[in-house]
Amino acid sequence: MASGNKNRRILTEMNTMQTEPPPGCSAGPINPGEMDKWVAIITGPPDSPYQGGIFELEILFPPDYPFKPPKITFKTKIFHCNIYEKHLCLDILKNQWSPALTIDKVLLSIIALLQDPNPKDPLNREAAKLFETNYKDYENKAKEWVRLYAS
Repeated sequence: MASGNKNRRILTEMNTMQTEPPPGCSAGPINPGEMDKWVAIITGPPDSPYQGGIFELEILFPPDYPFKPPKITFKTKIFHCNIYEKHLCLDILKNQWSPALTIDKVLLSIIALLQDPNPKDPLNREAAKLFETNYKDYENKAKEWVRLYAS
């Protein structure tokens, strides 16, 4: 895909995020002239340890987007089975990526991951072990990190 087509796709997604943002998130370019680098804000989903948290993410679009997934990193510290040192483990950002996916769908998938962590495919092994052996302690630690880093 030529750079112009990639930029048109990103512009279309930006317009969608501005006119029909999914619940609990927003996203757009960090600088108006740089379409390849976005910032996203997601709010912790209700009835999860992340409820009330505000999480900042960075989105980098590769040159061959949408045929390759964007690179998404958490800028806000978070205690989660599938997120470790800013990186997140989400199949649609790896082997399950499809050019039909858009940033709004990816952000909704990240919110769903906050709602329903997957300790069977962890990036943060400590969190996964705590999740499986003592969920209450996992929940308390996640809430504490929300209070410290995402409020």
